[in-house]
Amino acid sequence: MTYTRVSADVHGESHFSDEQVTLSETGIAPPAPPVNMSSPTPAENVAFVTLPAGWPESVDEPHVAPARNYWFVLSGEMELTAGDGETRHFRPGSILLAEDTTGTGHTTTVVSDSPVELAVVGTAD
Repeated sequence: MTYTRVSADVHGESHFSDEQVTLSETGIAPPAPPVNMSSPTPAENVAFVTLPAGWPESVDEPHVAPARNYWFVLSGEMELTAGDGETRHFRPGSILLAEDTTGTGHTTTVVSDSPVELAVVGTAD
């Protein structure tokens, strides 16, 4: 399992990276068979966000993530552009760890004809 990470370097420029989740066989609900599971990440809150089709209506100014959080794309499609100019496309099933809370930030654009629906999980760190 992988997710995309957007983070700021020591100079404040944001970059994407692909991160691999380490899974190990774990019995979580005996007598059900074991499943592959990652180590838990402490979470602080959960929010659901809808970005309307065509959002933003004008050019999106670069902005930082308001807090370190995971974005789970439930529906719709969007693109993010990091401070270094790289653009990535996110569709349903994509996971993004937004932790560029300082620096140049990123832009976000809805590219589908339908809204983007996200489950956003704020981390406790």
